[in-house]
Formats: sequence, structure tokens, C-alpha cells
Amino acid sequence: MTRGEGARVRVEEAIGKQIARFREARRLSLTELGEAMGQYLDRPWSRQAVHQAERGRRAFTAAELTAIALALDTSVPALFLTEAEQIELPGRTISPEEYRGILLYAGKDAPLDGVDELLVALHDIGEVLSRPTLARLAKIGAVAEQVAGPGAASGGPGEARP
Repeated sequence: MTRGEGARVRVEEAIGKQIARFREARRLSLTELGEAMGQYLDRPWSRQAVHQAERGRRAFTAAELTAIALALDTSVPALFLTEAEQIELPGRTISPEEYRGILLYAGKDAPLDGVDELLVALHDIGEVLSRPTLARLAKIGAVAEQVAGPGAASGGPGEARP
């Protein structure tokens, strides 16, 4: 089975794909990202270290994950997002629901900013909206609005208002 949607992915691979995606979106080279991380760690990462991380061939410390997120101007939970159906941990494979659950802190003492929670929720909404059935419903809704004509949803210009 190829790696991708529907596949099993090791958590390090999921993080690596996100690092590569964020790095490329910010137009940073492997060397530039490694140097940027050096601002937060004892020393910068080499080009090879960043390459290994992006390929999922390296475990991460909490300090490294924090440095990566800071250097890429993102959040630590955003580094964990994946399309995979199963996430492999050393002791067991977990479902996407279990995996997403660890990315959200739902306790009563949750931080008020909610940026990380919003990122994960937006990712999940994107997955739902990309489903073929919902895409067809959206098209049907757009056609229905066109058939009804302008102002149909608001009651039209000639309709009495209360």
C-alpha cells in the first residue's frame, strides 16, 4: 500500500510531511529552516537533519517540535495533522479520531485563544467538504439558488415585511 490518504502512517512521517509542506509554503530551503531552528536550540540543524525529519526518519524532542513550529510560524498541533486513516505508534495503531483527540485539549482549563483547536477544526471541515456527496449537495444548492433567482432567499423586493 502506498503512503497517503487511507494508509497507515507513522507519527514521525505525519510530522515530517507537515514540516516539508510548511517549509515549502514559506519558500525556505532545508538549510534556512535548520538555521532558523538554531535560534531556539543550542545549535542549528544541518540540511541533512531537516531532510531526515521531513522523511519521517527521526524522532523529535519537545524542544525540537517547539523550535520547528516557531521557525515555521505555526503551532505544534498543526505539525501533527495528517490525512492518514491509521496512525502508527510504537505500541499500537490508533484511529484518526483518537489521533485528532490528542490534538485538542477539551478540559475546563483550556486556553482561551483556541488557535490550535481552530486549525484542527478547519482541517476536519476541509475533509468533510471534500467528500463527493457534499460536493454534489453544494452544486444542487447553487443551482437551486440560480433557479429561484436573485432575492429569493431574502423574500424578494415585492414581499411585505413585518
